Amino acid sequence: MTYYVIKIAISAILIALISEVAKRSSFLGGLIASLPIISLLAFAWLYVDTRSVDKVASLSTSIFWLVLPSLSLFIALPLLLRKTENFYLSLGVSLGIMLLCYGAMVFVLKRFDVAL
Repeated sequence: MTYYVIKIAISAILIALISEVAKRSSFLGGLIASLPIISLLAFAWLYVDTRSVDKVASLSTSIFWLVLPSLSLFIALPLLLRKTENFYLSLGVSLGIMLLCYGAMVFVLKRFDVAL
């Protein structure tokens, strides 16, 4: 149970750190957020929990393919924010676009027999 609490605490601290840094500098906040810190932690925790390099490799491959459609959020959100100036509407539409891109990516990967 302590291990689980530590995992949650580290994740929460990282999110809080990024939001605090971003208040002062969007560049530094973006830099920290763009680092694959969460992925690295997930790799480490998955390996510690399972001792399986195959599971870590599979997770890494899935992350690679699923990062690509997630980029649509970072393209759509600033465009919509500038156009509408409505945060919640822009975020909702951007999330919808991202989900559609995820669906499209999964569909395309299945067509090419790429398993996630």
